[in-house]
Amino acid sequence: MNAPAHPLPAAGVVGRSRPHESAAAHVAGSAPYTDDLPELAGTLHAALGLSPVAHGVLRSVDLERVRAVPGVVDAFCADAIPGENQCGSLVKDEPILAGGPGAVLRHLGQPVYAVVATTREAARRAAALAKEVIAFDALPPVLDAMQAHAAGQYVVPPVRLARGDAAAALAAAPHRVELDFGVGGQEHFYLEGQIAYAQPQEQGGMKVLCSTQHPSEMQHLVAHALHRPSHAVQVECRRMGGGFGGKESQSALPACVAAVAAVRSGRPVKLRLDRDDDFLVTGRRHGFRYQLALGHDVDGRVLGAEVTMVSNAGHSADLSGPVMTRALCHFDNCYWLPDVAMQGYAARTNTQSNTAFRGFGGPQGAFAIEYALDSVARRLGRDALAVRHANFYGVGERDLTPYGQRVEDNIVVPLVDELAASSDYAARREAVAAFNATSPVLKKGLALTPLKFGISFNVVHLNQAGALVNVYLDGSVLVNHGGTEMGQGLNTKVAQVVAHELGLPFEAVRVTATDTHKVANTSATAASTGSDLNGKAAQDAARRIRERLVAFAARRWGVAAEDVLFADGRVQAGAEAMSFAELCNAAYLERVQLWSEGFYATPGLSWDRQTMSGKPFYYFAWGAACSEVLVDTLTGEWRLLRADVLHDVGASLNPALDIGQVEGAFVQGMGWMTMEELVWHPKTGLLATHAPSTYKIPTANDLPPEFHVRLFGRPNPQDSIHRSKAVGEPPLLLPFSVFFAIRDAVSAAGGHRVDPPLSAPATSEAILAAVQAVRGAA
Repeated sequence: MNAPAHPLPAAGVVGRSRPHESAAAHVAGSAPYTDDLPELAGTLHAALGLSPVAHGVLRSVDLERVRAVPGVVDAFCADAIPGENQCGSLVKDEPILAGGPGAVLRHLGQPVYAVVATTREAARRAAALAKEVIAFDALPPVLDAMQAHAAGQYVVPPVRLARGDAAAALAAAPHRVELDFGVGGQEHFYLEGQIAYAQPQEQGGMKVLCSTQHPSEMQHLVAHALHRPSHAVQVECRRMGGGFGGKESQSALPACVAAVAAVRSGRPVKLRLDRDDDFLVTGRRHGFRYQLALGHDVDGRVLGAEVTMVSNAGHSADLSGPVMTRALCHFDNCYWLPDVAMQGYAARTNTQSNTAFRGFGGPQGAFAIEYALDSVARRLGRDALAVRHANFYGVGERDLTPYGQRVEDNIVVPLVDELAASSDYAARREAVAAFNATSPVLKKGLALTPLKFGISFNVVHLNQAGALVNVYLDGSVLVNHGGTEMGQGLNTKVAQVVAHELGLPFEAVRVTATDTHKVANTSATAASTGSDLNGKAAQDAARRIRERLVAFAARRWGVAAEDVLFADGRVQAGAEAMSFAELCNAAYLERVQLWSEGFYATPGLSWDRQTMSGKPFYYFAWGAACSEVLVDTLTGEWRLLRADVLHDVGASLNPALDIGQVEGAFVQGMGWMTMEELVWHPKTGLLATHAPSTYKIPTANDLPPEFHVRLFGRPNPQDSIHRSKAVGEPPLLLPFSVFFAIRDAVSAAGGHRVDPPLSAPATSEAILAAVQAVRGAA
């Protein structure tokens, strides 16, 4: 985008902290989510009959018995879907419903049939008959990613990313470390579960109110399922109660089933998954296993590295290919790796199909190199921060990523140094050592870890957005854009951008529900691009309107265009002053267009999937965190004592929202690293941790007594929206510092002589086992 021809006054609503646009409604309970909307007369409710086996061949489904349940109006299997029985995002390998006799049942919890009833309770009762009405021939399930890897079972072909001769570098290196470790998956645990409300419209139309991060994809998939053109399907989403990536592709199944049920019945149909069913039906963050060899010198500088990453993709491809690509592109994190070879395998297992999750593979990739450098430091007897510092990307040298993108705007050294100083890292390192020397049971650990995160979709064509801005004669403004609001404050930031562009107070701008009938062919609100893309598109639309108004005012009052200024809801045109509304009324009488579309496409991106090279990211976001923990070596229990965070968001659009995102990402990532454990029954394939009673996420009690979060505050050199940087995903890597602080405390239990065999999540059980292993080997 070009710089505005008529710069606005510096003062404005952009860059200021202000509450989320729906904050008051959230607190008052008056912000409606999909399930809160008034139900239309005749609304029916749907539920899903789930496979009772992890792997098998379907023989039959006794739907007559299901239809006999009181209140049931309809029950159907895959053969009742008018169009395509597919909801796969990139690879058409995921059926909406399992299929007919002979179909393969892929995981315990796979939807096999749908029930439609007059009440939700009646539908759920009929769906619960699945164990009795589904006949099948059981097959042995594959539940472990490494077992699938050994058998060569993958959902997409393996990928490789390499630079130089890693094998030769490893062979020549004076020191070498070999590691085998892993990181678990993570449940999204959005507060609002998956839900869709399908409403038949006139002349074959279908409106779907859906809790989704990707309305356009839902429109596309519902249209295919109904065998209708896209223009016949309208998908709308005003807000979500959280998404975190879990509503990017996996909101498709509820949307498609509800729409098919609505067509069959001719009545509105709502499908809201029970929390247990949500766990059993939908996937989550990919768990990874790593086999890593790293060669280094006496100072810990990396000379060569080889890593094999195996992800648990689940039963279908979903987004596992792009997730693995981003993992490989983030293995370097902040570090120069001169010779490196990476292999990525997305293993097919008989579990839920894993999907996008905040970070989208980036955290899994960066975790591997951080783990390796932590081990290198311990084996050399050096401070881990010093080893990290020795490997940082350079400025003007040692600055090319393994995939060929140059690392520009490298601020890792000043950012990390500032955090090390403000957190008093060096003195606290000494204090931790002194405490551990006199405390045989309780051990403290300290770690400071950095992050570099690439911003853009790693599929180039997805980096585009559209917006529609309407200006009314009273001077109020209505904005619609292709992004979705899931609590992150996207609509607040977009409203700030539009208000700033038109010189209006924030209250003059309203952002309405995301709607495929208003802005078409949108990308998912994902990859941390929501504000970057939609903010730019809305800015473009508002700028077009302002330029028309400037041209009109210049003609009307005979002044130069540069003498027409907008600020604080008023317009100055030479000696003439008026309200924005008065100018709009005057312009309307002269037939000046007061609405406009806007569009934005991120410039300069390229990616070759065959060579795994190019410039997939518009810019990088940076950050660092320092965490101190206390571990009880008798029980494995631990506590986070203090966390210091310094995070790069460029010139923040809204510092309050951005700090909230950083804090939330830190806590969510800490849960992934330490306590959120997924467990499948080894024989039946049942996800045992499928409810809040068995799957534990962090609570307010897990926050540290001292939690210091600051924004780095350096404008983005790239022409992002008002020189800000994305903030959704990058800070999820910050709590690596918590994991490595725990590992540091466990290492202290053995006098730092043994590298702790600790994988993530570092649950209390895993910590206790690692303590025992360290003490046994010391």
